[in-house]
This record gives sequence, structure tokens and C-alpha cells, in this order.
Amino acid sequence: MSDLVVATTPLTQLSDEEQLFRASVRDFAAAEVAPLAREMDEQAVMPQALINQLFTLGLMGIEIPESYGGAGAPFFLAVLAVEELSRVDPAVAVVVDVQNTLVINALLKWGSTDIKQRFLPALASHTVGAYALSEAGSGSDAFALTTRAVADGDDYVLTGRKLWITNAREAGLFIVLANANPDAGHRGITAFLMERTTPGLDIGKKEDKLGIRASSTCELLMDDCRVPKTNILGELGKGYKVAIETLNEGRIGIAAQMVGLAQGALDHAIGYVNERTQFGQAIAAFQGVQFQIAQAQTEVEMARLGVYNAARLRDAGRPFLTEAAMAKLFSSQVAERATSLAVQLFGGAGYTKDYPVEKLYRDAKIGQIYEGTSNMQLQTIAKQIISAQDA
Repeated sequence: MSDLVVATTPLTQLSDEEQLFRASVRDFAAAEVAPLAREMDEQAVMPQALINQLFTLGLMGIEIPESYGGAGAPFFLAVLAVEELSRVDPAVAVVVDVQNTLVINALLKWGSTDIKQRFLPALASHTVGAYALSEAGSGSDAFALTTRAVADGDDYVLTGRKLWITNAREAGLFIVLANANPDAGHRGITAFLMERTTPGLDIGKKEDKLGIRASSTCELLMDDCRVPKTNILGELGKGYKVAIETLNEGRIGIAAQMVGLAQGALDHAIGYVNERTQFGQAIAAFQGVQFQIAQAQTEVEMARLGVYNAARLRDAGRPFLTEAAMAKLFSSQVAERATSLAVQLFGGAGYTKDYPVEKLYRDAKIGQIYEGTSNMQLQTIAKQIISAQDA
């Protein structure tokens, strides 16, 4: 056994390419995003100029092949980008996240050659994408949707209303889930690609949210919207499979967002406790403070390991459903605890908008809600581990 060579690479050991990429995103976030974060949060608007910069930096088409104008990079780099942006502003990160882990990911996996040729170059260079699944009566029960698609010649005519659609205000392309055969239940659900210019499509109310306020969340109103049959993503009646498999990967991105914002909050807190003095010394010298920070940083690192493991499993073509659900579940819990502690360590100052920890605390809550609530993650995990035990 003494001659055994262990060649396994640690999860958090990054390649040279990954380190350079992370450093470039971190520098961009500090230089371009941080100065705008408070204003974007207060006004609940993300400047188009900043979105343009995300495209220029290549962050909006990470997995798109170079032949279509993208970076042709692994999924793991998308996870790193979301994590680094989230340390500064999770609202900016979620724009990048939805673009890469939901929209582009779905097109790469399910799109025909024609669809890829028509849409991927735009998504890599200037078009923001959005994923339209949720409705008033279909949140966790995603397949109880009522949006209908009726065949008419070479088109399908879509009518319905989607809610809580991230990126809706900025998007030029929507993946819309609609039921083309209600009698077949969820087996009638189909994924359609709908362009912003489609007649009958309107962007409705923009939600006034607790956190990630600069990221738009709007309703989508469709009134006899004609979509060519060539814009079906995947196969007719296979939309449920597109949705499930896409969300499984999207959850890794949300988990990365939660790890990033938790780390950002702790970084602010550590800097503050080293400067703030009480009773003649920095409050970082008090064991009670040290223990709280040590516990929080340990949890963040364990969450990061879970995220990286799920992402690397995905890139390796290995099963990752359970690991993705665990990563999202745990990282969202850790984010809420870490940001709460950061506010507490800042004391009264942390409860004001003068310091970014207040915003990160508000931003953290959504992690336990979107792309599958924590209860849904628990259900997924339980189903997988219990069925594996039975097998």
C-alpha cells in the first residue's frame, strides 16, 4: 500500500485556466459591479451598459461552442462566474446564471442544428434569454401549468400567463413551457422558443422584490402568439423532460450564487471586526466573535465543496441529480445563516443600507425558493437515497 499513488485532484484545486477565469471575473465584479450595486438595488434596474459588458467579457455564452461565437468552455466555469459575481451582487449573477445554466444549457442539449444556428450566436453576443415555466397555479407543482399551445398549420398558437420570470424585461428570447395536449397531462407539455418580437407577447408587471432587486422578475402575457413548429425545443410532448433536466443543472448555479453571496458577506464581516474596537481592542480578538466566524466559514467551505462536486460530476457526464439538490439545499441554508451573522457582527451599522451586508442578507432568502424550494430539494434527495437503498 505504501507504493500506491493517489492522483485524484482536490475539488477546490483549480486549473490554470480556471484560476485565470476566476480572477478576471473577480476583478470585473470589483471594478464594474460593486460601484453600481447599491444604486441598482435601490432603483431595481440593471443598466444595459452593464449587461453589454457581461457579453463583452464572454460571461453570457460560456458553454456555447466557439463555432457559434461562444467561449466553448465547461459548465464549471459558469459556476465560477456565478459564484464570483455573487460575492459582489447576486442580482447580476442571476442574469448570468439563467443565461448559461437554463437557457443555453437547454438549447445545447435539446436544440436541433437549425435552432442552434439561429439562436446561439445571438445568445453569445447580445441577446438575453429567459426561462418561462412558473404560473399562478404551478409553482412547486410545475406541471400544473395552464398555458396552451394549439397547432395551426406550420405554427403553434400559444395563450397563457407566466409569472416570476427572471430576466423577462431584458430578454430577447424565451423558453416557454406550454401544454399542446392537455388530455395527455404532463406528457402534452412542450418547450417552445419564443422571440421578444412575437405579436401578442407582452411583458407585464415587474415584481417589487425583497432581494436581487436589480434582476427583473416579471409576468409574461401571451395572447395568440404564433410560434413556428421549427421552434419546438426537443420533441413535441417532451417539455417535461426538458424542464426537469434543465432545472437539475440550474440548481447548481443557484447553489453557486448562494456560496458566493455568503462568502461576500463574511469577507465584509471579517474586515469590519478587524477594524471595529470595543473595550480597547478589535472585536475580532474576542473568542465569541472568532468562533462564530470560524463556524460560518466552515459551513461556506462545505457548501462550496458540494457545489464544485456537483458541477464537476456534470462536466464528467456522471449522475448528479442528488448532488445538485443537496448543494442547493445546503448552500441556501448556509447563505441565510452567514449573511445573518454578518449583519449581527456589524451591529447597528449592519442594519443600515450604508454597508452591503444588509443587501446580501435580503438577497439570500430567494435561494430557498426559486428553481425548486428547499422542501422540493428534500423530496428529491429522499426519493433518490431511499430508492437506491431499496435497489
